[in-house]
Amino acid sequence: MTSIGGVEMVDWKLAVATASRLARPGPEIGREEAREVVAELRAHAAAAEEHVRAFTGMTTAEGHDTPVLVVDRPGWIEANVAGFRSLLKPLMTKMRARRGSGPAGVITGAVGGKVTGVELGVLLSFLSSRVLGQYETFAPATRELPGAPKDGGRLLLVAPNIVHVERELGVDPHDFRLWVCLHEETHRTQFTAVPWLRDHLEAEIQAFLAETDVDAGTLLERLSDAVQAFTGGRRADSATTGTEAEPGARSGAHPTGSAPDARGGDTDGRSLVDLVQTPAQREILARVTAVMSLLEGHADYVMDGVGPRIVPTVVEIREKFQRRRAAGANRLDQILRRLLGLDAKLRQYRDGERFVRAVVDEVGMEGFNRVWTSPNTLPTAAEITRPAEWIARVHRSPEP
Repeated sequence: MTSIGGVEMVDWKLAVATASRLARPGPEIGREEAREVVAELRAHAAAAEEHVRAFTGMTTAEGHDTPVLVVDRPGWIEANVAGFRSLLKPLMTKMRARRGSGPAGVITGAVGGKVTGVELGVLLSFLSSRVLGQYETFAPATRELPGAPKDGGRLLLVAPNIVHVERELGVDPHDFRLWVCLHEETHRTQFTAVPWLRDHLEAEIQAFLAETDVDAGTLLERLSDAVQAFTGGRRADSATTGTEAEPGARSGAHPTGSAPDARGGDTDGRSLVDLVQTPAQREILARVTAVMSLLEGHADYVMDGVGPRIVPTVVEIREKFQRRRAAGANRLDQILRRLLGLDAKLRQYRDGERFVRAVVDEVGMEGFNRVWTSPNTLPTAAEITRPAEWIARVHRSPEP
């Protein structure tokens, strides 16, 4: 956990070890069947790429193609830790400078690095059994996890999770695997066909991190307020005072609005992550959430548009998967989803898909694809829920 520059603020190796140790075992599957699953996912990914390109009219920009990797849960964990490490490097440098280089600072950093490493590992162990696929945008390429030459992007398909869900739902495994690949290949197409998208998101994330309170006392005080709000104590307003984001985005992260906490604390439906943010961070997150809603909704729209043509049992798969997505596995799963803000992820799918559908119905796929022209043509949080406003701004105004 040490480096030439001193003690790391996060023990990344411990994060990987913790997550891998705590991750649930995958479904029982023989070696030969496992090889067949991997081969089929790779074949479906290649086929899905052609279908997505034909349906959307989007093509990979020269020099921006990325690999498709079929991984297990530990492989997904390693890839995400590498991504976190790369993305958070500027923040870690800032926090290390604030901490100081004296003996006390080094000791505090060593202990804090281990604690943070364990916390990150616990979080990733929870997520590692739930993610079917992911376009990993920011992690650097390595020998074990290759990526695009320029920016390291890659598509991850988590084989044991796909097998687990197809068995749990009782659906045709071959159809389900192709259906998943359609969604994930759409994300890969979004980033390979729109090269500026990665840089735009990275700039927004770095702006978000730059606003982070690096003073531990301030951060702990805000976290304490958030915990009290969730447990029915004083109102969350004391920890989140500030102007709201754009109309229609009450909490910044949730463009659909929110509801009071059923347990008595008025949290506006926000997660712990939301409640420890500064007002400036909530404004940035509102913009990022609008983009993520677009990307997720676009992937769902494409999956629904292409699916009936090539996936015979798509109606059954979609119905069962939607029920599973909305319900959560159990009470603990539901609590963790809310605390981590994963319920907002579900709203992104719904709101984004409605936005894409409304725009395509009005101006066609070519007209919708103007959304990829530049950061200025991306929808705002308000426009995600009111697509007519995006159409008016982008299609009935001078060219951006």
